[in-house]
This record gives sequence, C-alpha cells and structure tokens, in this order.
Amino acid sequence: MVEQRGNSIHLKMLVMAAALIIGAATTPAWASLGGDTASVQADQIHLQGRRTMTAAESYTVHEIQGTSGTVVREYVSSDGKVFGIAWQGPWVPDMRQLLGSYFDQYARANQAKTGARIRRGPVLINEPGLVVQIGGHPRAFAGRAYVPGMLPSGVRAESIQ
Repeated sequence: MVEQRGNSIHLKMLVMAAALIIGAATTPAWASLGGDTASVQADQIHLQGRRTMTAAESYTVHEIQGTSGTVVREYVSSDGKVFGIAWQGPWVPDMRQLLGSYFDQYARANQAKTGARIRRGPVLINEPGLVVQIGGHPRAFAGRAYVPGMLPSGVRAESIQ
C-alpha cells in the first residue's frame, strides 16, 4: 500500500514536470526590446499575422500585421538586436512581452508616476535607459518603446513609429 502510494506520487510529479517542459517549449518568445531577431518569426506566429521587412541604411523593420488588426513593428539593428518597437491597434499589447527585460524598469517608472491609482491618458516614460510612449483610446492605441543607447549611429528616435 505504501509502495503504491509512493509510485503514484512519483508518477504525478513526472507528469507535472513533463507538462511544464512542454508548456515552456510551446510558449512563443517575443522579439522583446534588447533581444535578437531569432524570435521575430515567433511573433508572427503568435499574432497569426503576415510579416514584411523593410531595409533601411543601418537597420531593418519587421512589420507584423496581426489578424486582430494589431500592427507591431520591430526595429532590428545590423548587429541583430531589437532597439525599438512600435505598435498600433485596438488594444495596448502585452507590455511584458514587448519590453522583455526592460519591463520591470517600465513598471517601476509608471508606478512612480501614477501611484496606486489607475492611469487614464497617455503614458510617457523617459528614463536614461528606456523611453516608452503610449496613447490613444479603446480600439485605437499606438505606442513605441526604445533604448536610446542602442539606437544605431545616425538613427533618430523619430524613426521609430
């Protein structure tokens, strides 16, 4: 009886571990700010959209038109790093996915501006290592985020739109 209960617990742990591994492997990785180009295709799959690329002098813009109407543009430098992201669509996208490792800095800066209250109106974060601008209203949001220190030489922040 004790041995059967022990085997049952062991089997449950194995099933849970397998589920976690499978879940982690199938979760799409977003090309987050500061990330590389390897995950741009995963964004296309996640948004169930069509991707086009436009080359500029020192960067490439990967534009993904999602089926929900959301358009995400990822600005990738010639060394393969995402230095800026812009979006427009009916809803604000998942900022945690878009900002990646910069999300905590964004959240702290936004919290410092708003306190505990729910924020209505534009979001403007302008810190030395991160700029985030979000505006609009339901069904018509737009925004951008970039890392000033990652902008390729000769590229102005106004290019990220």
